[in-house]
Amino acid sequence: MSLTYQELLVTLPALLEAGSVPNLVGEAGIGKSSLVAEVAKRMGATLLTTVVSLAEKGDLALPVPPLTKDSLVTTSRFGTLADVKYGYSTTLLTLLKEAEARPGQPIIWFLDEFNRGNAAVQSELMNLVLQRQIHTLTLPEEVHIILAQNPDPTMDAAGDYAVTPSDAAVRDRTVRLKMRADLTDWLTWAEGEVDGTPRVQPVVVDYLREHPNLLAPAPVVGQITPTPRSWERASRNLTSLRKLPAAQFKTVLADVLAGDLGEEVGVDLAQVILTPAVGIEELLSAPSPVTEMVAPLPESNRLDLVNQWLGQALPLDLATLPRVVTLLKSLSADGQVAAGYQIGKRADLLAALYQARDDKAARAMYELLVEIAKRGTGNG
Repeated sequence: MSLTYQELLVTLPALLEAGSVPNLVGEAGIGKSSLVAEVAKRMGATLLTTVVSLAEKGDLALPVPPLTKDSLVTTSRFGTLADVKYGYSTTLLTLLKEAEARPGQPIIWFLDEFNRGNAAVQSELMNLVLQRQIHTLTLPEEVHIILAQNPDPTMDAAGDYAVTPSDAAVRDRTVRLKMRADLTDWLTWAEGEVDGTPRVQPVVVDYLREHPNLLAPAPVVGQITPTPRSWERASRNLTSLRKLPAAQFKTVLADVLAGDLGEEVGVDLAQVILTPAVGIEELLSAPSPVTEMVAPLPESNRLDLVNQWLGQALPLDLATLPRVVTLLKSLSADGQVAAGYQIGKRADLLAALYQARDDKAARAMYELLVEIAKRGTGNG
């Protein structure tokens, strides 16, 4: 069982209101940090993040040398803490100051990569999670804690994570919520605007619409695989790379995208970006043979041409229909099935093809679609 980004946006505030400690579990890059940031924004909460994997034993509870009274921060409600410029002290001071300055306003302390910290670090932090106390300091009631973890072997993890599985106390005192990537959620976020521009480049969004299984495929040990975070990073890198001279852009694009998304996906996306676009009107009217025009195009662009044709297919132009048939035949077997599925949903188009069956091109098109349909259902 698992929840999507949008479902967790609703679930987390409800759990925090109930006084529970949510424990988000998901693959690296799936969007756990972005989710918590959005939850904090919607709640009007101050967000403080601690990356537990970067912590060392004693950062929270290590004794310090005697300090002067000027080194101590005393609060009226929550106790006293030494202002030491390392470990978690600065974070805890910020929590106290926020709680005193804004009584009743929520504060979220996000303990990210919790199970990538060693057992001693987890133990120190769990004292705060379970008891809400460290030394003489009591966490303000305004503070809500959220944990995030990568999957460990006890969770049937597919990735290769250097984690320390949490003990029974963590499992018993937190609410484990498995997060899954959802394309609809991600596209909604990606197409949102920041300062008037989309968060993610349209070419990346379009590519994922055509390859929905590539948003967050199962991790493969030792290989780079795409994640929602790496797609967003690839888009940012693409924006910057477009500022390079054209020759340099073409030279480095595939390598950079491969570094973000893995070689196979990165090279294919680079090919899509670098291939000159061909519109359906140009394809149907140009003197050049269709096979010559579509030969440089990746499968995704050819499928897009089929979708463009579907948008203007009626009334049938029998003169250009042979070029559409050639376009369909240029697709791979899987591509033909995908295109045939889209065409098959157009009952009006199929009826028009049948009515024009005395025309050679219409008959060829109809027969090709029948053949594709049989292949797609495994009957041919």
